Amino acid sequence: MAKAAAYEAETEGVLVRVRPAFIEQESSPEDDKFLWAYHVEIENRGGRTLQLMTRHWRITDGDGRLQEVRGDGVVGQQPVLRPGASFEYTSGCPLATPSGLMQGTYTLHDREGESLIVQIPVFPLDSPYETRRPN
Repeated sequence: MAKAAAYEAETEGVLVRVRPAFIEQESSPEDDKFLWAYHVEIENRGGRTLQLMTRHWRITDGDGRLQEVRGDGVVGQQPVLRPGASFEYTSGCPLATPSGLMQGTYTLHDREGESLIVQIPVFPLDSPYETRRPN
């Protein structure tokens, strides 16, 4: 199996790396149901301890419809990242179209309560069912 492409963004010493993968066995193209998994690694390359408090996702499907998802932490956790530490998790995203885009932000706090908004890179959700159209 080929290794999924990685998409990265770094904000003030916090690196976010995402690897999306289309989940064929959980998708049903005839029912307009397409599912992706995405594996995220958050690495604290800075010098202060940070805690991931919230997430904000912007998910755009192939027809341009935008869905925003906000919530506390990730996968039920609000991990603490000491300098040099990283946290990884995997989650999923369903769409009604064979392609789309995801991007977003995490809000992290340091020990003094200062907020840091960390960018999640834009990454494509492309399935083999996408019909390519010339521009």
